Amino acid sequence: MRKIEISTAAIIYKDVSELSTEDKMLMRKAVEAREKAYAPYSKFSVGAALLLENNEIVLGNNQENAAYPSGMCAERVAIWRAGSEFPSVKILKLAITASSSIHKVDKPAGPCGACRQALSEYEVKQKQHFPILFMGEVGEIVKTESLSSLLPFSFDSSYL
Repeated sequence: MRKIEISTAAIIYKDVSELSTEDKMLMRKAVEAREKAYAPYSKFSVGAALLLENNEIVLGNNQENAAYPSGMCAERVAIWRAGSEFPSVKILKLAITASSSIHKVDKPAGPCGACRQALSEYEVKQKQHFPILFMGEVGEIVKTESLSSLLPFSFDSSYL
């Protein structure tokens, strides 16, 4: 038997004012995407903004459906859109923000498990990690240097 220890690292910013100019801009784009989300059932809106190597910014937001859970998360909308429109362009960074029409989301809302798996696929595909920033609608922002900080022992194509 062998025991290993898994550790992760993240930077926590107190609010948007502490972010770099580029990170602020990307988070603003994520907020714009969040404001267009279609979330009539959960009342929980999420926006995502991907910065690509060609300086394009690809947005996504959650899209719900009455046949719950047939909807789609913002992160997967954005990453699949980037993969469809810019298939060979690397992702440099992802910003995510969430809000609710029921209560104030004042803590960082990270990607769900399915989104983490989809994001992992793109890090493996492009052979390059990318930072992920996430927040609620106000308050602290978490920044990780890669998806592996959020999903250790991920499953990828090397197992197939």
